[in-house]
Amino acid sequence: MRADRVFAYGAAAGLLGDLLLGDPRRGHPVAAFGRAAGAVERALWRDHRGWGALHTAVCVGGAVALGAVAERAVRSSPAASVALTAAATWAVVGGTSLAREARVIGRALEAGDVEAARARLPHLCGRDPQALDADGVARAVVESVAENTSDAVVGAVVWGAVGGVPGLLGFRAVNTLDAMVGHRSARHRRFGWASARLDDLAGWPGARLTAVLAALAGDDPRGAARAWREDAGRHPSPNAGPVEASFAGALGVRLGGTLSYGGRVEHRPVLNQEGRAVQADDIERAVRLSRRVGLLALGVAAAVKGAAS
Repeated sequence: MRADRVFAYGAAAGLLGDLLLGDPRRGHPVAAFGRAAGAVERALWRDHRGWGALHTAVCVGGAVALGAVAERAVRSSPAASVALTAAATWAVVGGTSLAREARVIGRALEAGDVEAARARLPHLCGRDPQALDADGVARAVVESVAENTSDAVVGAVVWGAVGGVPGLLGFRAVNTLDAMVGHRSARHRRFGWASARLDDLAGWPGARLTAVLAALAGDDPRGAARAWREDAGRHPSPNAGPVEASFAGALGVRLGGTLSYGGRVEHRPVLNQEGRAVQADDIERAVRLSRRVGLLALGVAAAVKGAAS
């Protein structure tokens, strides 16, 4: 079976598995990788960029090597190759868990239970929830849905199309390491530099595809394109900027502004200044847009891989 068909069938089955099953409550492969990466960090940690780069190379290289060995072991069997691609796709994407957490918070907000929504928000993102009112919680959820559509779904599909199972596992390893050590804490400012920069590079194609597809699949394609063009470059993240701006324009809402992470206040630019404030019912709209973007990304990636084969 041709490689493009293995990817298309396997990735589609993996996304379907995520839709039907979501993430396992125990024994998730990404959690296992996180524990291994944490052990490597404890062995290698120095307040130095070079040691951080070594940590990144060991962890990402190990994930890619594992994928390559597994892919090589089943390459003589088309059915096993499809099954392996499906399992890897299911393991690395997180669209259903993303949607589930967003909807739990949305239902709490719609019921007027802001405290419950605040208590649930840390399951979805790292914001300080106590500083947020109902609209602030809703905005944080929509921003997280937008960014994680790229990180948890589209980026994985892109790298799966490029690199097969090693690409899928490698992308998730990079993204997980960035979440673990790529932030600017005192411990990780130097040690996590390589992970953060590699995540920027690995996330670049998926973020742009997400932004394009959000504009096409949203309610206001012109508004999404305008917000991306005018506002994305002012966002501190080179990848979150296009994605959040495009989602903001597609949904007709304003994203960005003042937020707090771990007691640190950031004043980010407003994305889609012509939009309205985010409301609780916009969470469901964002989740549905995220679903459409994920499905379109699979179609685009499969078509491009087929054309290149």
